Amino acid sequence: MSLSGILQQVKSYSTRYVTVTGGEPLAQRDCWLLLKMLCDAGYTTSLETSGAIDISQVDKRVSTIMDIKTPGSGESDRNRFQNIELLKSSDQVKFVITDRVDYDWSRQFIEENELTGKCEILFSPVHGELDPVDMAEWILNDNLLVRMQIQLHKYLWGDERGR
Repeated sequence: MSLSGILQQVKSYSTRYVTVTGGEPLAQRDCWLLLKMLCDAGYTTSLETSGAIDISQVDKRVSTIMDIKTPGSGESDRNRFQNIELLKSSDQVKFVITDRVDYDWSRQFIEENELTGKCEILFSPVHGELDPVDMAEWILNDNLLVRMQIQLHKYLWGDERGR
């Protein structure tokens, strides 16, 4: 689909908010331009990215939700740590947490990289692997300044792709 086709599709939903996500959007050739076009068209635009690709060219009007891959993901070696310096106060970093080891790693990462106060921090338990109640208790016991979220799409659609 062309970029103008995407904009027409978005317009048909009568929304003010658009999130560009799915796989790694920044791996798509024209993602940078699409983000700019969405902002130019007046949409409040956000980008969900794995954090493995340079975000320096993302339009400053876009709110970035960037993953920090934990050891339990098997992808922590893909983290592009240079992106942390590029985050704005309107951005978010997200840790998808598999177990207590990931939780402790994430807590230490936040401290070492002075993320508290830089941007919003999200913790999400891996659906079906970590009980959300356990993680909520850890966060409360540690008085951690993070927002907990669940993988809502998993509760709504399970593992169905393309939603």
